[in-house]
Amino acid sequence: MQAMGKAGGVAARRKGLGAPAGGRARPNPNPFEVKVNRQKFPVLGRKARHAVGLPGVSRARAVQKRTQTLLKEYKERDKSNVFTDKRFGEYSSNMSPEEKMMKRFALEQQRQHEKKSIYNLNEDEELTHYGQSLADVEKHNDIVDSDSDAEERGTLSAELTATHFGGGGALLHKKTAQQQGEEGEKPRSRKELIEELIAKSKQEKRERQAQREDALELTEKLDQDWKEIQTLLAHKTPKSDNKDKKEKPKPDAYDMMVRELGFEMKAQPSNRMKTQEELAKEEQERLEKLEAARLRRMLGKDEDGGTKKPKHQSADDLNDGFVLDKDDRHLLSYKDGKVSTEEEQSREAGDDNSDEEQDEGPSEDSEESSGPDGHSDLESDVESEEDRETQQAPGKRLKSDGHKAREAARTELPYTFAAPESYEELKSLLSGKSMEEQLLVVERIKACNHPSLAVGNKAKLEKLFDFLLEYIGDLATDDPPDLRVIDKLVVQLYNLCQMFPESASGCIQFVLRDAMHEMEGAIEARGRAAFPGLDVLIYLKLAGVLFPTSDFWHPVVTPALVCMSQLLTKCPVLSLQDAVKGLFVCCLFLDYVSLSQRFIPELINFLLGILYIATPNKQSQGYTLVHPFRASGKNSELLLVSDEEDIATWQRRGLSLHWANGLKAQTKTEANHMRLSCLAVCLALVKHCVLTYGPLPSFHDIVRPLRALLTEHLAACSHPQELQDLCRSALAAMGKQERRYRPLICEKSRPVPLKLFTPRLVKVLEFGRKQGSSKEEQERKRLIHKHKREFKGAVREIRRDNQFLARMQLAETLERDAERKRKVKHLFNSLATQEGEWKALKRKKFKK
Repeated sequence: MQAMGKAGGVAARRKGLGAPAGGRARPNPNPFEVKVNRQKFPVLGRKARHAVGLPGVSRARAVQKRTQTLLKEYKERDKSNVFTDKRFGEYSSNMSPEEKMMKRFALEQQRQHEKKSIYNLNEDEELTHYGQSLADVEKHNDIVDSDSDAEERGTLSAELTATHFGGGGALLHKKTAQQQGEEGEKPRSRKELIEELIAKSKQEKRERQAQREDALELTEKLDQDWKEIQTLLAHKTPKSDNKDKKEKPKPDAYDMMVRELGFEMKAQPSNRMKTQEELAKEEQERLEKLEAARLRRMLGKDEDGGTKKPKHQSADDLNDGFVLDKDDRHLLSYKDGKVSTEEEQSREAGDDNSDEEQDEGPSEDSEESSGPDGHSDLESDVESEEDRETQQAPGKRLKSDGHKAREAARTELPYTFAAPESYEELKSLLSGKSMEEQLLVVERIKACNHPSLAVGNKAKLEKLFDFLLEYIGDLATDDPPDLRVIDKLVVQLYNLCQMFPESASGCIQFVLRDAMHEMEGAIEARGRAAFPGLDVLIYLKLAGVLFPTSDFWHPVVTPALVCMSQLLTKCPVLSLQDAVKGLFVCCLFLDYVSLSQRFIPELINFLLGILYIATPNKQSQGYTLVHPFRASGKNSELLLVSDEEDIATWQRRGLSLHWANGLKAQTKTEANHMRLSCLAVCLALVKHCVLTYGPLPSFHDIVRPLRALLTEHLAACSHPQELQDLCRSALAAMGKQERRYRPLICEKSRPVPLKLFTPRLVKVLEFGRKQGSSKEEQERKRLIHKHKREFKGAVREIRRDNQFLARMQLAETLERDAERKRKVKHLFNSLATQEGEWKALKRKKFKK
């Protein structure tokens, strides 16, 4: 009874899953024990958690989940039977669902066919071809006779069908029987009947053709008659009726424009523009072809390489366009009883001519020594020589033309050039050539070594820029400088600079850096520096041409501006060449600042100094000179001209850069003219500065020294009329500029911030944690703590699973024990019953 009670309790617990004892219902939960999980907003696709959690429900839910998963696995631990899907291609990933369905359908049809019609010989399945039954195709209902016309296409005579496609025997027998009945003649053979059928079909065809031709002739005749009648049917209204009709309105301008636009030519699609790489490739191929042709001409070969390819002629070609290029026939003549051609005569005449040229001197002497009586016996020889010369002329002309062509090819400029590896190699290519040839050589070097044609061409063209820069410097230092070639080579430098701006800027920077180092070394050694040569001035000009001068800061232009300002402030004007160089630098300054309109104080000071050395030395309070000019000294009146004759003969001309390269005046008059030209250039630059810096607010303060010098001294000097006009125009330009004053405004100042104390940050200590560790250490500790927590949770779940399994095993054991005890008790009861029945039966026997 105790065991049965325990087993019953276990079963009750399994069924009730934690129901309270006595079967009473759970009382209402305490509202303070209910845990509510509120969701702020619903999220699509996310499973919502349990909104309300009651105490004890989570444990029951955990037991239920283990019953559905862990208990099921425990009960099926010793079972091995598995459901397998044996459908065709179910586990094949290489087949698509459509292929699987088609294969399964085919297998199903095959199984049904094998089961049902395994012994059925009469197949009921209908075979088709392109949607038509083969049984219908075999009847040949759509066969068309090729000899029939379009109207009767697709219809065959019964006789022809019966003859060619079977069944003709009955028809022939029928026909012969009819003929026997009608004519009573002997029946004809099959061959004769077929020939008769063929003859009849041809006859019918000819008749149809004749009918068609008759119909065509009738149609043409009808068309001709209609054309003749049509002229009679034309009805013309009288003029009176035409006048009564309203005249059509004339189209207005809009309608005419619409019609014109309708007749205008539509835009045609143009060809694609070629890229720079494609253009460079085509240019290289063109130059290579021209160079190959030049080499062939230099070697005396034909343009085609000495070989002519035979042209293709078809079999039907009558050769109507044949043109004889040249007459290859030779003139035959007899000489000494032998046949000789024109080539042999010209060859012999050439040999005789060479011998005559060698013996020309002695023959002339002999002719001179002979008297007038000796000329009569040479008439025949002279006539023979004339005949030989006429025969020899074509050969000589051909030889001279070939020789001239070879010489012209040798002197012709090559079309392809390799990139020079050194400056000496480039100089050897350009030296001794005209300006056009030098430009052509540089252009062909660029075309043959374009960066898109080979990998190393970029470095070669970068070197070419450096070599050209050095070559321009050499041209500038020559006596006289070749400025025309320099001017043309600037275009090539600009193109190379656009292709490789970084390397070009590096080359210009190196040149300017070298010039600055030389000037600084001269200042340290002698205390002053001289103006550089023309090559440095050309480099400064190139820097402004190749690179933008309006940038606020530029790696090439900014150092060039600094270099020019150093030249105007540290290089004294000791000669006319120095004055020309300084004025050239001033022109460069104005070119640089033409867009940015920067104020250059060195420029104003240098122009003021030039004007001062062109006037007599007088003290004035309106201006002050700055270095490198001095108020008094050896060169304080360098540009002053006192000779009235030279002043009267001077004409205004531009200053040539040849003066900056060391060219000296041959006479005093030439020197005075050069001084006046320098003064004219200075006045023009002053006017240019007035126009450039006029919008500046401090303009009047800037030009005050120039105005004072122009009004006090230059106006009183006896200069030419052109210089006086320049002076007056500069003063007038200064007077036209309005005074621009800055408005008075309060000085902007930042508000003074209030004096505040900086807060002291105190770190709050959290007990239970180690302080002072780094971020990585804290992250490591956090991961360790999380791992421990997860490990404990996993161990706890495993322990609960083991406990659940142990309870299930104990319940099974108790159930088996209870069942065994029940069976044993039942056996004991049956045995006791049998024993009682046996004793009762035995007792009856004893009584008997």
